[in-house]
Amino acid sequence: MGAPGRCARIEEFDGLPTLSSFAAGYAAKVTTRTETVRKMPLPALTAMVVGSMVGAGVFSLPRNFAQATGVLGTLVAWLIAGIGMLMLALVFQTLAVRKPQLDAGVYAYAKAGFGQFPGFFSAFGYWASACVGNVSYWVLIKSTLGAVVPAFGEGATLIAVVVSAIGVWAFHFMILRGVKEAATINQIVTVAKVLPILTFVVILAISVKGGVFAGNLHGGPQSLFEQVRSTMLVTVFVFLGVEGASVYSRYARRRADVGRATVLGFLGVLALFASVTILSYTALPQRELAGLRQPSMAGVLAAVVGPWGATFVSIGLIVSVLGAYLAWTLMAAEVLYVAAKDRDMPAFLTRENDQNVPVAALLMTSVLITCVLSITIFSDDAFTFTLELTSALSLIPYLLAAGYALQLAIKGETYDLDPRGRRKDLTIAALATFYTAFLIVAAGLKFLLLSCIIYAPGTVLFALTRREHGMRVFSPAEFVLFAITVIGAVIAVAGLAMGWLTI
Repeated sequence: MGAPGRCARIEEFDGLPTLSSFAAGYAAKVTTRTETVRKMPLPALTAMVVGSMVGAGVFSLPRNFAQATGVLGTLVAWLIAGIGMLMLALVFQTLAVRKPQLDAGVYAYAKAGFGQFPGFFSAFGYWASACVGNVSYWVLIKSTLGAVVPAFGEGATLIAVVVSAIGVWAFHFMILRGVKEAATINQIVTVAKVLPILTFVVILAISVKGGVFAGNLHGGPQSLFEQVRSTMLVTVFVFLGVEGASVYSRYARRRADVGRATVLGFLGVLALFASVTILSYTALPQRELAGLRQPSMAGVLAAVVGPWGATFVSIGLIVSVLGAYLAWTLMAAEVLYVAAKDRDMPAFLTRENDQNVPVAALLMTSVLITCVLSITIFSDDAFTFTLELTSALSLIPYLLAAGYALQLAIKGETYDLDPRGRRKDLTIAALATFYTAFLIVAAGLKFLLLSCIIYAPGTVLFALTRREHGMRVFSPAEFVLFAITVIGAVIAVAGLAMGWLTI
């Protein structure tokens, strides 16, 4: 996610950016030696995409879907999410080819298409979504341990938050000393997360209870549309980072393999996520699924094979999530660092220590994670709250990137020398833009307002950056956007204080 040879480029996907790729980028920051990257064939490239996309979110799917819908709603939800997120993945692939000079991250597309302030919003929102997502990992870990240590409850009790905060800062100081074994960690994490998921799918596939499945076909009194709408932020969470597939182009033996690997890898992951969700409806009635503690995959497997199933899934999840937390912390700090190097964030965020770790960016990341972690004490369902807030914060960057691709296709920019594919790119960008706009509507006013609480004070960083470069802080249009954000934040704070807005 940065300029080649200076900033680490991180291939980030749901739950786990590729740690080995971070190691490669990390090494690039401390050496000027040019190395030839070994080119990868299509199967290896596809496996790389699949392995990176499968993350911690999959362990929570049975309960999250059962709370919203039944089998029919689940099928419709995955169909919509599959098409929408694939369009978004293809948008990022297209932008990587059409605008290869914009390699500073997702926010670069928002800045190029809509100006500096929207670009800042995109960068800040992307960073904030990574931080809030990290909070969901700690909640999930403590909820998992809560089955053994009741004091941890569902992961948001006072003692759970205190222990999690200690973990946040333990990782912080470990990263400050440098992370040199990233590739080894990645291998352990990959096995830890994939093995229990595949075991879960196989066991449930051969243990189908037809009567239970039939009883779960319909999700309850709400309309199918409302049921599906309620699952949308969950599907966004598990696919977060889908934009990273396009950056694998540098590993490809043939350029055409990137698109094929993106599609094949995405469809494989979609099939895995859908299988975990739908097969869960064959094991327990919907009401029981909805009442499971997180990680709900553990409860489902335990219902089929006994207590060892829960232990098996829980151990795999803890190892996986700790690795994911490390990777996303590195990625979040890198987002701020790269933006600061590109003069889109204050210069102090470029500070590094002797281990080439961006210390100021890492400090801001750990502080925000700790702050959001402390708020979960007041949440009725901390994991679902952090999951949905993570998704909501990521939607603005995604919408602006899709809008930029649509803008290019409509204007014909970059298509003058190569007009082929413009109609196809226009269709894909239009679908991706519509899908992300629909997700913002589906998320509802609650999460839009809560997002403003994070965005509004974050604007101080934008003002500092403008002042550093002797520029006017806001243009008239930018000031209007800032005013709307502040109004939204004030309404959200008032709503929380008066009780009509809850977390």
